[in-house]
Amino acid sequence: MNLTRAGARLQVLLGHLGRPSAPTIVAQPVSGLASPASFQPEQFQYTLDNNVLTLEQRKFYEENGFLVIKNLVSDDDIQRFRAEFERICREEVKPPGIVIMRDVALTKQDYMPSDRMVSKIQDFQEDEELFRYCLLPEILKYVECFTGPNIMALHGMLINKPPDVGKKTSRHPFHQDLHYFPIRPSNLIVCAWTAMEHIDRNNGCLVVLPGTHKGTLKPHDYPKWEGGVNKMYHGIQDYDPNSPRVHLVMEKGDTVFFHPLLIHGSGRNKTQGFRKAISCHFGSSDCQYIDVSGTSQENIAREVVEMAEKKYGFQGFMDFKDTWIFRSRLVKGERINI
Repeated sequence: MNLTRAGARLQVLLGHLGRPSAPTIVAQPVSGLASPASFQPEQFQYTLDNNVLTLEQRKFYEENGFLVIKNLVSDDDIQRFRAEFERICREEVKPPGIVIMRDVALTKQDYMPSDRMVSKIQDFQEDEELFRYCLLPEILKYVECFTGPNIMALHGMLINKPPDVGKKTSRHPFHQDLHYFPIRPSNLIVCAWTAMEHIDRNNGCLVVLPGTHKGTLKPHDYPKWEGGVNKMYHGIQDYDPNSPRVHLVMEKGDTVFFHPLLIHGSGRNKTQGFRKAISCHFGSSDCQYIDVSGTSQENIAREVVEMAEKKYGFQGFMDFKDTWIFRSRLVKGERINI
């Protein structure tokens, strides 16, 4: 662990005192079952000029807000990420700043340090092995198509969706990731999400509402689910339940890139195994932080700050921006304004 960098970050903080579904889509470079593009190249808003994406891929992302690239991350890298995750769960390593989460259904069980007790880890920027995911050239090559050449890693996660115990708590409600970010512009932010094994509707694949990235950020709050909802799993309250849905069936190493306004979620894990995926949100380093006071993001901002103050003991001295400065790291190009 890099204690020098962790100390520097601490100083920064102190200084800032069901309805029918659409057909399943199997992961492929361009998912032909979603909406085709219907515009000319000069109208591109969500992708940048380079020689990485084909014209077909650019049009698909522009129209749908997501793009799947098959077999992007190697089996060897995925095995290394899995092994490091298991070491963290067994408490053999304790990276500074990392957040370990348990499914609300698992919190009622006696705690034993193992990967069966952890549903997600977040903010792994100080774990050298997991942070390698954010530095993979094959990932950054595509990220640059959405952010430009100066790239910040904003938020890393490894998701370990547990088998559902019958309460449906393993579901993730439909949401927009921008709800969690005090950063703009949204068009210079993208998520890379990589399957660490075969993922389908049985073990809770991603479900996306194509084209919803063209809308605005909607109000989010906890859904009123009988079995309970996991901490910070906010959901959109008023999305159209009749919107076409696409279930992303992915193989190990397949990676989906998606816009932070794209409405998406995941179903419950109906298998006996844990469904793993690793992801990172990236943004251009010339993005700007915004004040979310008086907006629909106030509720998540309050929740995040309360958790951070409790974790770091800075009661009354932090704001939403501080929590993001602590986790962001430059991964390519120049650090500009973020």
